Amino acid sequence: MEKINILGVNVTNIAPDEALYKIKQYLYDWKQHTVVTPNPEIILEATEKDEELHYILNHADLALADGVALKFASWLYGKNIERTAGADLVINILELARAEKKKVAIFNWQDGLSSGAEIKQALADKFPGLEIFVQDIERSGVYDFTEANHFAPEIIFCALGFPYQEKFIYYNLAKIPTARIGMSVGGSFDFLTGQAKRAPRLLRKIGLEWLWRLAMQPKRTKRIYRATVVFTWRFLVFYFILRWRYRPNVACLLFRRENGRHKILIVKRVGEREHWQLPQGGTDGESLLIAGARELKEELNTDNIKSVAVFKNLHKYEFNKRFDENGLAAEYVPIQRGYKGQKQSLLIAEFTGEDSEIKVNDWEHRAFAWVDAEKLVEAVHPVRRQSAKIFMEKFYETIKSN
Repeated sequence: MEKINILGVNVTNIAPDEALYKIKQYLYDWKQHTVVTPNPEIILEATEKDEELHYILNHADLALADGVALKFASWLYGKNIERTAGADLVINILELARAEKKKVAIFNWQDGLSSGAEIKQALADKFPGLEIFVQDIERSGVYDFTEANHFAPEIIFCALGFPYQEKFIYYNLAKIPTARIGMSVGGSFDFLTGQAKRAPRLLRKIGLEWLWRLAMQPKRTKRIYRATVVFTWRFLVFYFILRWRYRPNVACLLFRRENGRHKILIVKRVGEREHWQLPQGGTDGESLLIAGARELKEELNTDNIKSVAVFKNLHKYEFNKRFDENGLAAEYVPIQRGYKGQKQSLLIAEFTGEDSEIKVNDWEHRAFAWVDAEKLVEAVHPVRRQSAKIFMEKFYETIKSN
């Protein structure tokens, strides 16, 4: 399925009826599938603040555009992405579930706008014969799926609001083995229970549903401003300017001393066969010391590091022109955020803790390992070796001077 890159989030270019047909296919697949409905606000959250949400959105089976601003953004690509309103898709899936005799489970905040009892009653009234299970979730983050597994649903709806619902499905769908589909639905059930009122059909059709929400809920002014004005500005910069620029990036060479030798930490990427690399990430306008320490904290979940040295702009490459040491095209191309490529700086830091303290983010990395400094270059993925050689030169210079 064709994807359109909007601020670094790959949105599926598919018509609503085709999406529903695809979902029907998923119901009879042996795999589990995730469906998300990113809107401008969700995309801004994923690209500005939440790397984990960014990863989850980009690894969903279907990422359906829920917002007229995404449709306008697609026009610059010469495409015409169709909006798939989550509230409409939920109704269509419920009808499909009833027709196909599939069980539906719904996870809902215990203190949400609609209670589990209200949702269950509304669905019983509107979709008689549909088998439904609703579980209210406490915000403590402790979930018990015993009852849900006893019910054995094929479809999971998660109404926890972003980013909780997307993360809930990503981490917990496998814990309900009978489920074939997990979908984040936001406040869709609030419309069915009558706790919230949708915009008139005409406003929805012409893309002014946001104006209705502003009139009904003035407290949403800041959120709507971000979803309209901020998103539009960010996308224009993304499309017209970033394609000519290199993203500032910091690679983190974390070492420890062991029996008179130096070991360097590398991490293995999720979804990429034997793709080992140094921890790295965007600087996001921060100094190299702050950005590098933040990146290590985010990727390894430890503060036990001692910064030793930083080096600015050591290596630069274009995303679509990456080659390994033998001149072969790279097999790994990252999900781009609009930039032409990356210019990499380096943070050298010493690890002062214990391995038991390190916990890599399982949404980004599968494992970590310590390798001898002399073997680092051959240990990383071939496409990373050119930069690794440069970084190791700086590492040896640094440890000699210290």
